[in-house]
Amino acid sequence: MSKAQSTDDELFDEFLSANGHETEPAGWDESYNKKQCPECSGLNDQAATACSTCGWQPSR
Repeated sequence: MSKAQSTDDELFDEFLSANGHETEPAGWDESYNKKQCPECSGLNDQAATACSTCGWQPSR
């Protein structure tokens, strides 16, 4: 019996994790009482759904 084929994304994630990279989707960082954008480091209110500086949104 052969193992089910992995998708290209799964293979790429496996390669990245084996080489010390994170493969989880990016989310907001926290800085005091603000949300911090992982792309540009811009600070946003806690209610923000998108970065007011660069427009980044967390993946759903």
